[in-house]
Amino acid sequence: KEENGVLILNDANFDTFTADKDTVLLEFYAPWCGHCKQFAPEYEKIAKTLQENDPPIPVAKIDATAATSLASRFDVSGYPTLKILKKGQPVDYDGSRTEDAIVAKVKEVSDPNWTPPPEATLVLTQDNFDNVVNDADIILVEFYAPWCGHCKRLAPEYEKAAQELSQRTPPIPLAKVDAIAETELAKRFDVSGYPTLKIFRKGKPYDYNGPREKYGIVDYMIEQAGPPSKQIQASKQVQEFLKDGDDVIIIGVFSGENDKAYQLYQEAANGLREDYKFHHTFSNEIAKLLKTSPGKVVVMQPEKFQSKHEAKMHVLDLKDSADGSEIKEHVLKHALPLVGHRKPSNDAKRFSKRPLVVVYYSVDFSFDYRVATQYWRGKVLEVAKDFPEYVFAVSDEEDYSSEIKDLGLLESGEDVNVAILDEGGKKYAMEPEEFDSDVLRQFVMAFKKGKLKPIVKSQPVPKSNKGPVKVVVGKTFDAIVMDPKHDVLIEFYAPWCGHCKKLEPVYTELGRKYKNEKHLVIAKMDATANDVPSDHYKVEGFPTIYFAPRDRKNNPIKFDGGDRDLEHLSKFIEEHMTKVSRAKEEL
Repeated sequence: KEENGVLILNDANFDTFTADKDTVLLEFYAPWCGHCKQFAPEYEKIAKTLQENDPPIPVAKIDATAATSLASRFDVSGYPTLKILKKGQPVDYDGSRTEDAIVAKVKEVSDPNWTPPPEATLVLTQDNFDNVVNDADIILVEFYAPWCGHCKRLAPEYEKAAQELSQRTPPIPLAKVDAIAETELAKRFDVSGYPTLKIFRKGKPYDYNGPREKYGIVDYMIEQAGPPSKQIQASKQVQEFLKDGDDVIIIGVFSGENDKAYQLYQEAANGLREDYKFHHTFSNEIAKLLKTSPGKVVVMQPEKFQSKHEAKMHVLDLKDSADGSEIKEHVLKHALPLVGHRKPSNDAKRFSKRPLVVVYYSVDFSFDYRVATQYWRGKVLEVAKDFPEYVFAVSDEEDYSSEIKDLGLLESGEDVNVAILDEGGKKYAMEPEEFDSDVLRQFVMAFKKGKLKPIVKSQPVPKSNKGPVKVVVGKTFDAIVMDPKHDVLIEFYAPWCGHCKKLEPVYTELGRKYKNEKHLVIAKMDATANDVPSDHYKVEGFPTIYFAPRDRKNNPIKFDGGDRDLEHLSKFIEEHMTKVSRAKEEL
């Protein structure tokens, strides 16, 4: 079929049509996509022009929402996506969406002498790995598996980033290792999932925690290529950090760039650069101000976080240090004040340790409100000093209104509310009463003695639960999912999630299929409206499916990677189901 000169291809006819063609231009589109509709007349003009070429070059379009296997085969993730098929191999098109640009590119690729440009991504093996990596000031290495879907999606973005970064002065190389073929290298760098990305600096590995698309990779690597620590030259800068700072201050004091301790410091800073700002100085004036001497690392808090209960500065002497691990330990140990300010921007990096005691009120350190903020923080300090095993923080109630709501404290009527966030997602709320150090102390003490009941966010327990798929809510999670008499397949979903809606009829069918299996429960839970009271069931996306065997409730098996259809889900269940002997059944 064709439409205004554009051929219509689908899963059924694609391979037959393209099999004997040298060059074909393909557009993957979605019927609802505005950009695709806008582009349609231009694409028809392109088809007409290429039809008049000698020899004619076919131009086709594919509805990616219907031809799903083609869309996944060609890693289509946005619309419209243009690809030029050359002898069956796809060539990405990233130029402008104009007739002139596209026709020129297609003609270039259709030339019999055309060869694909060499990859900018270096290929590393056991033979060349150490030579390349040990020699590079900085290099990003991807460990991949040829069959891995995430790796295939990353590949074009990674190559585009490699091309751009290779043009820089000095260039920043990107490389890849086939971890399935190069088992020794994968083992050496503890590669257990794919893709695994690592940054190497002169052969020393660091985890890569950056984005996975071209521009993100480029920006992240440019930032990583800069020095991990900034030099300060004037005392005034240190005084500004103390007066206006909002986070831990880390300053290395050294005699010069050749100081061995300075090299160690740079190495440690590289490992922590994503989470902390590092500074260094070679100035005697600053060393005097800090009452210290070269070869020392000073960690201190801005003035607003200092208190009479803690040292003003923590100094580490590097004279006998052999590596940077001591610096890392020193920074991590003193990164937080006794009572810090937890807010959405630093929550994940600074306050992830549990148990965490949080005191919510109107927290504002600006000049006009600082006295009131510090008044309440002072009361928290009185208690925090006696419980060094817990992290204490103050949080602004407006920043955390939904957390306060989940704790049931939104209508408490108190100016100050308190909660303890524990491991495994457990939460404890203090009964509303007038806040004071003694009240806080009693609450923390009760937690320490195990006398508090956790708060579980939950929808009401369903009155009837006789359908093929059991509905689980926060309050019934332990009774249904953790029941040692049953194997349970549990799906965590979100009501707004498209994949979940698509799965629903399949999942219901699955429930019907196993309805008569006495010892198996097929269940689902709205993870946006209910707490999952076990940290063994991590929900990081929707839908997330776990199989909880009756004898291994704390070690559930995650359904990963397969198609979410009846056949694959059934196979997953059969594979992990606890086998019960017939004799036992009859007994």
